[in-house]
Amino acid sequence: MSKKANHAHFRSARPIWPKDRELDRNLTAGFRGVAAKRKDDRLTLHIAASTLYRCYLNGRFVGHGPARGPHGHYRVDVWDLSEHANEGDNIIAIEVAGYNINSYYVLDQPSFVQAEVRAGTEVLLATTAERGFEAALLKERIQKVQRFSFQRTFVEAYALQSGFDRWRSDMSAPFDAVICAETNEKLMIPRDVPLAAFTVRHPIALYARGEVARRKSQGVYWRDRSLTDIGPLLGGYEMEQLAFILSDELTDLPAHSLRIIRQPLAQGSSLKLKPNEFGIMDMGINRTGFIGSTVRCRIRTLLYITFDEVLREDDVDFLRFGCVNALRYELEPGTYRLESFEPYTLRYMKWIAAEGACEVSEVYMREYANAAAGKAQFESGDERLNVIFEAGRETFRQNVVDLFMDCPSRERAGWLCDSYFMGRAAFSLTGQTKVERAFFENYLLPDGFPHLPEGMLPMCYPADHYDGVFIPNWSLWFVIQLEEYLERSGDRQLIEAMRARILELFDYFERFKNEDGLLERLEGWVFLEWSKANEFVQDVNYPSNMLYAASLAAAGRLYRLPHLLQEAERVNQAIREQSFNGSFFIDHAVREDGRLVQTPNKSEVCQYYAFYFGTADPERDPELWHTLLTGFGPSRKRTNAYPDVHEANAFIGNYLRLELLARYGYVQQSLDESADYLLYMAERTGTLWENDGDYASCNHGFASHVVHSLIRDVLGVYQIDPIARSITLRLNDLEISCCKGVLPLEGGAIRVAWTKASGRVEYRIDAPPGYKVKVENRTGLPLHSRMDETI
Repeated sequence: MSKKANHAHFRSARPIWPKDRELDRNLTAGFRGVAAKRKDDRLTLHIAASTLYRCYLNGRFVGHGPARGPHGHYRVDVWDLSEHANEGDNIIAIEVAGYNINSYYVLDQPSFVQAEVRAGTEVLLATTAERGFEAALLKERIQKVQRFSFQRTFVEAYALQSGFDRWRSDMSAPFDAVICAETNEKLMIPRDVPLAAFTVRHPIALYARGEVARRKSQGVYWRDRSLTDIGPLLGGYEMEQLAFILSDELTDLPAHSLRIIRQPLAQGSSLKLKPNEFGIMDMGINRTGFIGSTVRCRIRTLLYITFDEVLREDDVDFLRFGCVNALRYELEPGTYRLESFEPYTLRYMKWIAAEGACEVSEVYMREYANAAAGKAQFESGDERLNVIFEAGRETFRQNVVDLFMDCPSRERAGWLCDSYFMGRAAFSLTGQTKVERAFFENYLLPDGFPHLPEGMLPMCYPADHYDGVFIPNWSLWFVIQLEEYLERSGDRQLIEAMRARILELFDYFERFKNEDGLLERLEGWVFLEWSKANEFVQDVNYPSNMLYAASLAAAGRLYRLPHLLQEAERVNQAIREQSFNGSFFIDHAVREDGRLVQTPNKSEVCQYYAFYFGTADPERDPELWHTLLTGFGPSRKRTNAYPDVHEANAFIGNYLRLELLARYGYVQQSLDESADYLLYMAERTGTLWENDGDYASCNHGFASHVVHSLIRDVLGVYQIDPIARSITLRLNDLEISCCKGVLPLEGGAIRVAWTKASGRVEYRIDAPPGYKVKVENRTGLPLHSRMDETI
């Protein structure tokens, strides 16, 4: 690649890194320089990096990034510095963490930073020897530490002295400059997704105080694969290389004398900790972002911060779901402004003075969240649904920054299937498809996906799956989502660009088709949902084949390939003949002596797959539909109805059920069951969960789909077609007195309000210019338009 290839993104900057260190694991470097601003200048920082960076202007936080791109491609962020820039000299400081290990979260690519500050088109400062950025290794972040989780990179641990961060705001502060070298040229692409919101939030209460009882080694410690499996397939430092094992240290500090306080905290409140004391603070709901505070200590102090989304026996269990939810600070006497480099998810944070003593004040979380999710408004006459909507919004904004993530905590990974549900929520909340397009673009741009079979798509991406693990049937959700994306965006260009990749995917599945045209003995991790159904995936898994048929049909419509539509119908017919036993669809058949033998195994989610993907429908299968309608749902845990049909879970069976109820006209039942499934989650964490219990992520991106459902089924905005510029308002027969809302849309917003009054439904809808509105009345009552009134 020529040096001019990326001139559109950088005019002068080159990719650099401390010489001979670009492959070092968990190395953090600092870069700083001075840019002089004239009175009317608009200063901008243009930056790309591997792996992650955060940047400052005169010591003030500016941003964190970059937006993630695919292998060999780097997205360029642009930050406007003008608002807080001084006339005259300004110090720009950048911290970059180069991880150089594989994860589900960020890519294992050599470290670099490429950045420049401009005043208009003039380059004032750039990562070249001539333009004035200088670099140093930031050794206060301890390098040889354990992974945060199997899916993410390293925990954070620091050894600090007072003034450690002066270099960000004072060019005279000590800064042990090192020589940098240019790295290989990088292929730059635009960020293309909105910048994040960094709202500062504060704890609302001091929940508890207590002491820790330091004990000597117990010999029984958490030994997760993220500790024990380090090697060629999982990057990191082996246990004998670690400076310490943070999870072991904290295991040796069990709490005792814990006292529940629930004392409201005013902003700026302080918490004084004596040796071995701790305090637990409550953020009120789950938040995701960077943990910060001011800490003062007169003697050397070892400070831990542990955190989690829920409490166990009124305490923070930092290992609850396979993460080391902890920070470690060794602090010499002095005053510190601390802020984590990585974003974390929590409702509760526990501050522990394991050695020494300190005063913790001005505790905050700087959110790392979607900036556009707050534009939509929804308020109904059913307060349960209002609470759930806000929990869905909160879940969305924490999981959609640069791509669609499964959770903002354990993984921060761009998972397929989750993305199908989140694509709908994104359009409903923001009126945009920018994040969804970038999500698809990440799958489009690479030449291929190493360590995976030819034609297969990664189960989550950008990620490095050195162990070769993939979910074959998850790739089929990609195709179904792609068809819906076209309806939301009209982006035929991306659809056509994806054509070869989609057809290569179906070519991959050809080798697994048996004599009946069904997929048999799929390789990899065949996954359906978090339930017993995952044990019934071989040899012929019928839910996977239902999904296969739906994806064939979607591709047939996308690319006008009738043979795929015909094959989809043949697959569905074979499933109906083999899987339906007269009462339920069974989950799988096994190959015995050359013939397929149906098993008795039945799961609830299998039935939902059948109806959701069109293998079954209420007209063809009225008895089964009636059984699902009346005998299944959230009440099953109480009634134990149909004990031989294994229960579904939140991800994804319960959500498929809610969609089916709404699809076939049982909207009020869908809403009531939504409350049964979700309200306790919303009330406990302010977010929606991965499972129906709190044993995993309590903030899972797919669950934000409920906002789409409420907008569609309660507010009544059933369909928005931005290509035909049409809106369908469908008002349903509900036990709700009123609803109003605002939905952002390119070129304006949709405003809807309706109320039941005097035996009729009065409504008003305002649409952006050029949009046509079609109204469908399913209320059973007369409609009256209030077009002359203001919403």
